Formats: sequence, C-alpha cells, structure tokens
Amino acid sequence: MKVLRIVANIGAPDITPAKRFYQDILGLDVIMDHGWITTFGAARQMSLQLSIASEGGSGTPVPDLSIEVDDLDAAFEAVSAAGFPIEYGPADEPWGVRRFYVRDPFGKLVNILAHKN
Repeated sequence: MKVLRIVANIGAPDITPAKRFYQDILGLDVIMDHGWITTFGAARQMSLQLSIASEGGSGTPVPDLSIEVDDLDAAFEAVSAAGFPIEYGPADEPWGVRRFYVRDPFGKLVNILAHKN
C-alpha cells in the first residue's frame, strides 16, 4: 500500500472566508468546490508531510497547519494588511527557517515559513 495524498480538513460553519485567506492572500488555487467543501492547492507538485509535535518550537504552541512560501516578507505584509492577527514573529529560528504564526478566519493557528538558504 502507498499513501497517495494527505488532506488537511478544517471544519467551519461558513467556508466563504477561506477564499480570502487561502486564495486571495496566500495565492492557493481552488481545485475543488462543491459548495459545502472547497479544496485549495496548486497545479504544481508540492512536498507532502505529516508532523506530530509536542510543541511548535521556540516555546510556541503546535500550529494546526504549516505553509511554506517563497517570500516570507511578502506573505507577512499581505496577511498583516488584511488584518489577520499575527501571534508570533516573524522570527529567525535556529533550525534554519524564518516564520510567523497567524490565525486564519476559523481560528486555526497557521505557521507560515520560508527556509533560509
């Protein structure tokens, strides 16, 4: 058996705010929309990982999602300008990433990061 896909599901009574955060601000594409469920992704291949953690690193809580971006400063500016609450960072972490935490429209803690290389 091979795992073909891992999907993160977030329950919400109204899914429309997701488009503003995940599509308009973070730039993900809507790859499926049935009205009761909208799936965001990208046409290009992305790495897939499942992390189990006892903390989020640097004494932070474990985030619900981690999203790697190519330009952390642009992501931070877009999220801040849209008024989403920043809960941590931006911070340069000792394990080689720069990141910040933000709450999405559903209260989920999202770790937005870029590798420093």
